[in-house]
Amino acid sequence: MAKLKSNFKNMVLVLSAITMFAAFALASVYTYTKEPIAQAKIAKQQNAIKNVLPPYDHIDAEPIVKTEGQESTKTYRAYDKDNQFVGSAVETVTVRGYNGRVNIIVGFDKEGKIIDYFVLEQNETPGLGAKMGEWFKTPKGKQNIKGLNPAVTSMTVKNVDAITAATISSKAFLGAVQNAYDSYSANVPEK
Repeated sequence: MAKLKSNFKNMVLVLSAITMFAAFALASVYTYTKEPIAQAKIAKQQNAIKNVLPPYDHIDAEPIVKTEGQESTKTYRAYDKDNQFVGSAVETVTVRGYNGRVNIIVGFDKEGKIIDYFVLEQNETPGLGAKMGEWFKTPKGKQNIKGLNPAVTSMTVKNVDAITAATISSKAFLGAVQNAYDSYSANVPEK
């Protein structure tokens, strides 16, 4: 193979060829992985809904969606085989985290008590705010929110122990839980 003469024109041609190859490779990988990633997100969401609700037979075909600016909630109401309401799973997104977006699903029973929660997405600081996935389930001090009713116990760092050195992340998480409860209580089916 003949060596190219080192001049500006040849450098631009070689660099352009490398750039086009890299762009093509990235586009190909994106196209190839786009669908499996979307399916994995849906599976993660469905699994989270199943794990945060009490035993149920079916949920509403479509969630009740509420959007305010960049924050949103999706309420999935669950029923038993006799079509009696047993609780709701509420997916909520807030952008008030230390590093922005926090997306969680919170399950409530028919009395409004928190059954469980699952963090779907967060970009908080590893070792600090990222602990939210387990911190608020720990039966230590006032950390555990499971079993609490946000109508009785306000979801604030005054009532629930914040993650050590991660107050902003804790406030975002607890605010998201409160938003989830507000959506739950606004969408309880009439008896």
